[in-house]
Amino acid sequence: MPNQNVDLEKMRHSASHLLAAAVLELHPDVKFGIGPAIENGFYYDFDFKSPITDLDLPKIEQKMREIKNKKYVVSGRQVSIKEAKEQFKEQPYKLELISDLEKEGEKEIGTYTLGDFTDLCRGPHMENTSEIGEFKLTSLAGAYWKGSEKNKMLTRIYGVAFATKEELESYLNMLAEAEKRDHRKLGKELGLFVFSDLVGSGLPLYTFKGATVRKEILNFSNELQKDIGYQEVHTPNMNKADLFKVSGHYEKFKDDMFRVVSNYSKEEYYLKPMNCPHHTQIYASQKRSYRDLPIRIADFANLYRDEKPGELTGLTRLRCFCQDDGHAFCREDQIKDEFMNVLGAIKIALQTYKMEYRIRLSLWDENHREKYLGEPEVWEKSQKLLEEILVENKIDYSVGLGEAAMYGPKMDVLTRDSLGREWQISTIQLDFIMPKRFELTYTDSDGQEKTPIMIHRAIVGSPERFMGILIEHYAGEFPVWLAPVQVKILPVNDAMIVYAVALKKALEDENIRVEMDDRAESLGKKIRNAELEKVPYMIIMGEKEKESGKLAVRSKKEGDLGAIDLKEFLKRITKEIKEKQ
Repeated sequence: MPNQNVDLEKMRHSASHLLAAAVLELHPDVKFGIGPAIENGFYYDFDFKSPITDLDLPKIEQKMREIKNKKYVVSGRQVSIKEAKEQFKEQPYKLELISDLEKEGEKEIGTYTLGDFTDLCRGPHMENTSEIGEFKLTSLAGAYWKGSEKNKMLTRIYGVAFATKEELESYLNMLAEAEKRDHRKLGKELGLFVFSDLVGSGLPLYTFKGATVRKEILNFSNELQKDIGYQEVHTPNMNKADLFKVSGHYEKFKDDMFRVVSNYSKEEYYLKPMNCPHHTQIYASQKRSYRDLPIRIADFANLYRDEKPGELTGLTRLRCFCQDDGHAFCREDQIKDEFMNVLGAIKIALQTYKMEYRIRLSLWDENHREKYLGEPEVWEKSQKLLEEILVENKIDYSVGLGEAAMYGPKMDVLTRDSLGREWQISTIQLDFIMPKRFELTYTDSDGQEKTPIMIHRAIVGSPERFMGILIEHYAGEFPVWLAPVQVKILPVNDAMIVYAVALKKALEDENIRVEMDDRAESLGKKIRNAELEKVPYMIIMGEKEKESGKLAVRSKKEGDLGAIDLKEFLKRITKEIKEKQ
């Protein structure tokens, strides 16, 4: 059980400084960047005179333990800008941070001391190094100073930290299992997708098998959204900058958008990073009455975001992707029903994918209003409305301050995969602002023109990202309905191929995805290959099966099923596919 009495963030923050102290003892000429606590651990950025490797991590970790066991008191104090500059005069990155704080108007800066080591930090920290729990250094990575490619690349050392040895071991075991399930590794082994330097980073190429899985995810989302009244549209990938200027995305996200240059026009164009501005134009294309609402629009068009190369991670962070994206334009009295309909669809989806989930009410940070659009009273109204929906329907939720979209609060659905890792996937967002910016209207029952409310929603978000998550969730063993190849037919010799071909056609006629392994290999090797491909069902075709007219079926999950009639097998597999078992 986790130790509930330990402030893990404070402990992990302290561990990052313990790391810095250990590195300084081993590398006296090192220059320090920053070292925050992160989820499950910490990191610290260093500028080493001589490069280090993973082989150096055990030595650094041992030095951390030595310092920890000396039970140093961790003390902090405020110093003047002048004193801070003198104290850190040999540390250029710290001096830059001090100058930044000085420009912001700070007169004093927080420092703390741990034994002979002093760092720049406001804290808080554990009071004694002995209170820093169990930790392990896990990896090295390159990291640009302040996250900018214009700055020098530093060496980032990552570590994990927990209150107890049992928690640390449990997490390390999870990491080991996660490494085996890494979707980038399994995606390559299973032949689902590839990346090409000629195509570009963050731009995956899906094979037939990968495209099949992606399509099944899309089809299921489409099935669910049709059930709650959404109609699919298609909008262009390239658009004038004017559209995003009205929506507000140009002002807030211009640097994360791909600019398009025309050979024949001086107009400014961008590849679209989201669908919502386009859907406002479909709504605005004709007059609307209160009787028409809600109008529900869904879109699977590709989206493009100029992610930094170092942040691209397999399928979970891409430059080109789509979303099971939808927008409802409705009256205020329809908001609650719309939210509950979407929550119902999300619940069905995640139960089908066998994923646990929780709801987070994501609110704005009123101390940083520059990140958002709209007036405070609109935010207060919309946030109160969302909370009422959750309370009235007795839905448990947590609150995420500062997690709102730029135009409104939202309900985010955070799922937990089979390894216990949490992912934000689904979302439902309430938007009073964008319809006003685009001057959208409808004629109400009293003949007056009013502004509709816009609800943004996604069921599983990006199918590409979700596919990466599912590969790891299932360890590559997709349920039958999602599997790119559902049945593999294995003829034992060349004489059986003609019968195997007839069986293949019979299965294909029932829309079963089937392949035949007719290579001149042993049956054992064919079985092993099908197992490595994680195919749900194998059918072995030999003389015995030819004479009996029955199928020798082997299930990936249940092993040999014995001799089965074709009709019986078809009934079994089509039921699993239809019911998405």
